[in-house]
Amino acid sequence: MAGLRDQFDQDYFAANYRHYERQNPARKLDYYHALLAEALPEGGRLLDMGCAFGRFLASCDARWQPHGFDPSLHAAAKAQDAACRARVCVASATALPFAGPFNAITAFDVIEHIDDLAAVKREVARALAPDGVFLFVVPVYDGPTGPIIRALDGDTTHVHKRARDFWLDWIADGFTVERWQGIYRYLLPGGYYAHMPTHALRRATPAIAVVARKQSA
Repeated sequence: MAGLRDQFDQDYFAANYRHYERQNPARKLDYYHALLAEALPEGGRLLDMGCAFGRFLASCDARWQPHGFDPSLHAAAKAQDAACRARVCVASATALPFAGPFNAITAFDVIEHIDDLAAVKREVARALAPDGVFLFVVPVYDGPTGPIIRALDGDTTHVHKRARDFWLDWIADGFTVERWQGIYRYLLPGGYYAHMPTHALRRATPAIAVVARKQSA
C-alpha cells in the first residue's frame, strides 16, 4: 500500500491529470449517471474505486450514498473536500476498505493500473449486493485507434494495455454484461474535452464503458 501511495503522489497527478477538471466535464459525469440509472433506477450505496479528486462522487444525487477511495493520499484528501457527503479513504482496489453490500461499484480509468485483476474482480464480487452492478471504463489498444492510443499514452502506470475483448471476457466470468459502449474522447486544443459515446462504432473507439451485473449464486 505504501508503494501505491508513493507511485500515485502529487507529482503523478500533476504529470498525468493536470487538466482533471476539463477532462471531467458535467456531460461526461451525466453519461456515467445515465448508465447507472438505467441499471439501478432506485440508486443505493455506491463505491467509486480510484476516485481521484472526487468529481464523480460530488456529482451523485440524493438517490446515492457515495463512498470512494484512492491509493493516493493527495487525491483522497481532495476528493473528500470536493464531495463532502461522501465517505472517502486511502485504500487499494485489491482490498476494498468499506463493508458491503454496495448496489453499484464504479471504476473510471482505474483497473488498467492494477496488476492483480483476479483480486479486483474477487473484491468487487464480494462487496456487491446480489444483482449489484459494476460499471467500469478502460482505455483499449486494439482497432483502428489502437496504434494512436499506444503512441499517445505516456502513463507508465498503465500495466494492462489490452484489447476490448480481453475486458469483456474478463468480466464475463461471474458477471453478466448488460451493456457496453465505445467512447471517443480527447482534450482538444483550446481546452474543450470531446466525449462521444457510441454503440455503432464501439469496435473502433479508444475506450469502452461496460455495465456488468453480478450473477446470482
